[in-house]
Amino acid sequence: MTQVTHARPAAHVPIRALGWSLGLFLAILYTICVVFDLVFPGQSMTALWAPLLPWVEGISVASYALGLIETLLYGWLAALIFGPLFNFFSEKYA
Repeated sequence: MTQVTHARPAAHVPIRALGWSLGLFLAILYTICVVFDLVFPGQSMTALWAPLLPWVEGISVASYALGLIETLLYGWLAALIFGPLFNFFSEKYA
């Protein structure tokens, strides 16, 4: 009798969904930090974001908009690097 083995399908990460998920997650996190800075100015978190977000200086409408764009792009950058790597290795070692 022949033994039947069922191959486990490789996991696949849709890169577009990952990019939007990570980008929006970072944008929401950035928004929470900006609101925190506005509510509690003595406990500013701006110094935490300053090295990560070039050209964002202080809290203004223009800086906030630029910070949102940059955090969204950071999420997409992570997705464009992580997604294909994960998909490649999950197929190779599944």
